[in-house]
Amino acid sequence: MSSNPAEADPAAKGRPVRYLLIAANLSLLVLFPLSWFAPLMRAGLLPFFDLSEISIVSGLQSLWQKDVGLALLVTFFAIFAPYLKTIGLALLQFRLLSPRVAPALHILGKLAMADIFLIALYIILVKGIGLARVETAWGLYMFTGCVLASLALSIIAGRKNSAQAPAN
Repeated sequence: MSSNPAEADPAAKGRPVRYLLIAANLSLLVLFPLSWFAPLMRAGLLPFFDLSEISIVSGLQSLWQKDVGLALLVTFFAIFAPYLKTIGLALLQFRLLSPRVAPALHILGKLAMADIFLIALYIILVKGIGLARVETAWGLYMFTGCVLASLALSIIAGRKNSAQAPAN
């Protein structure tokens, strides 16, 4: 008999990694809302926005006044898709949700990446046309990091679920 508990219980070997993944995912439940209020960019003059510092929330407020359809789309991509995916992954990690929903969560993560693409495209268009002076701010990196971390966590969870699935 071995004195090492990890050798006695093979499941104990993966527990620290599992706990780390759960902690990382749960931290996103706090970091995402913070990133929504963090400044994404600073601008001298932008069409649609009457602000010099734009966050996801302030940008959405302006969009709701100007273009409801685009505001609905961006609200889904920026807020609902990443947050629902993070909650779903947490439920998966605590075994409160079936592993069969992992592909749907992965798709939600990809939809959240579309929002970062839209923000980057908007910055490039404004800089290219020369309408305004635009500087990216720390919130853009924070939001991007949250989305990428969430995507990485879902990929890891998907691999763990497929490795643990019984062979048919």
